[in-house]
Order: sequence, then structure tokens, then C-alpha cells
Amino acid sequence: MTADVWLPIPPDEIEGLPEGLAYRFWDGAEEFPADPADCAFYVVPYMKPGGVGVRPLPRMSAVRVVQTLSAGTDHVEPGLRHLRPGVQLCNARGVHEASTAELTLALVLASLRGIPDFVRAQDRGEWRGGFRPALADKNVLIVGYGSIGAAIEDRLAPFELARVARVARSARTTARGPVHPLTDLPSLLPDADVVILSTPLTEATRGLAGADFLARMKDGALLVNVARGPVVDTKALLAELESGRITAALDVTDPEPLPPGHPLWHAPGLLISPHVGGPTSAFLPRAEHLLVNQLRRFVNHEPLANVILTTGAAGV
Repeated sequence: MTADVWLPIPPDEIEGLPEGLAYRFWDGAEEFPADPADCAFYVVPYMKPGGVGVRPLPRMSAVRVVQTLSAGTDHVEPGLRHLRPGVQLCNARGVHEASTAELTLALVLASLRGIPDFVRAQDRGEWRGGFRPALADKNVLIVGYGSIGAAIEDRLAPFELARVARVARSARTTARGPVHPLTDLPSLLPDADVVILSTPLTEATRGLAGADFLARMKDGALLVNVARGPVVDTKALLAELESGRITAALDVTDPEPLPPGHPLWHAPGLLISPHVGGPTSAFLPRAEHLLVNQLRRFVNHEPLANVILTTGAAGV
């Protein structure tokens, strides 16, 4: 029997899909395109509201691969308990690095150079100059040094920084320099002018940027979150912003989407973008390339790329 593949992109718009599979288009609509029990390879719809992507999982009794089009998989992992052992969960490493790194740089520069203030002044027809900090000569700390963290540093490289410090779950050495373990954060935070969060959301990183983390940041430092909203303790961040001691730029928030009237909307020194790190013109060609490559591996019984976990394995 031909294996079903569920795709959130119309299959006739993807060049190079391997033959021998039955492609079904499903982008989170109420009705499923076929019986979920026949699906062998499931590509989760991208950027859908809570619960949409996991809805068919309890009925996917024959699925072998769950592929996200996001770098993070935290939105899918709760649904994996419904699946049989041996199902591989893969993320979209290689798809979002360019777009997310671009936005990170935009948020850093806009925050430091006061772009939001200029836009508001333009709306009022006011010419308001002033002295603003430059990115040059700053110390930058990247917390979460995976492929996105590395892509962010690539784009920071021409800006004449004083230093870049890197933090990941465990220590290692890269071509650009050492990566510190998370346990080194307390000693690194006080020296950083800009702290960039690009870490996955895990039990270890949930609430990572809490009251103690934020208190260790130097006066006048900028916090940028392009990771997941719950990596930052919203209440603790609000307290620091309202004191005026630090500033922040958030592409993700907790809660998300940020409801009308939430105090973050009007917090001083805060720039918010509505979780737009990934969805740009760079997304589709990279997502299609990933899917074609993964499905060719699947058809040819080759090891898949970007495997995050396998259901039924130790600790899963």
C-alpha cells in the first residue's frame, strides 16, 4: 500500500518530491484530507494556533515521522504521547536561520538607535534628534548557541563588537570561539551590553530569564528574545522595564499572542514584534528543500536529518 504523506504546502507546488508516495494537502483545516490512520509521514502545519498541529496525532496509528517546519518542537511534543514507539520527530534546522538572524539584528539595531521613537516622532511631524548607543564596541551574549545562534553571530560579525560570548546547554569549542555551559550564565551576564535569547524551550530554559537573571544584567543593557515567550519571566521583566534599568525587544511573549490591554504593550523601553522571526520570503524555498530532502531519505530508507527524539526511547 502506498504510504500517505501529509503536507501543509500544496504538493504540486513543490518541485522534486519523490514518487511512490500519496501526498495529501492539510494546512490545519477542520476536515482531514484522508484517514489519519493511513499517514506515514506527517508535516505539521506552520504557525497555527494552539492545538491545531497535534489534533490528528491521536489517530495517526501508522505514522513513522513527524516533521515540523519550525525550529522549536515544544508545541508538538505534548501530542507525542499518543504515538507508538519508534516515531521520529524532526525539526526544521536550516529553514529559519537566515530570517530569524535578520530579525534579531533588526531588533538590536532598532532598539539601540531608537527607531521606535523616530517613527512616533514622524507620526507627530516632529524632528527629534539625540544621542543614541551604537552596536559597535558592545559586548554581546548569545544564550542558545545552536544553528540560529551561530547565524546571529555571523550577522553581528561586521559590527565591530568588543566581544561575543556564547552559551549553550553544554560547553564546546567552535571556529568562532568557546561556547560556555548554562552554568556560566551568572558570571557572563554582568558584562553583556546586549543579551540575545535564541534557546529552545525546554524544562531547563522555561523561565530562564527570571528575576535573578535579569538582576545580573548591567544597567542599560538590552534583552532580545527570539526564542520562545516562556523563556522569559514576564512579571520579572515588567518590573525591570518599569524601573528603567534595562530595555528589551521581544519577538515572542508570554502569553502569546499578547492580548489587548496587557501591560507589556505599554512597558517603557520595550519593542515588540509579533513572532515574525521565521515567516518571510526566505521560508518557503528552504522549507521545500528540507521536505524534498527528508522525503527522499524516507523513500530510500536512509537516516533522516534533524531528528530531535524518537518516541519510546529513554526519557521520552
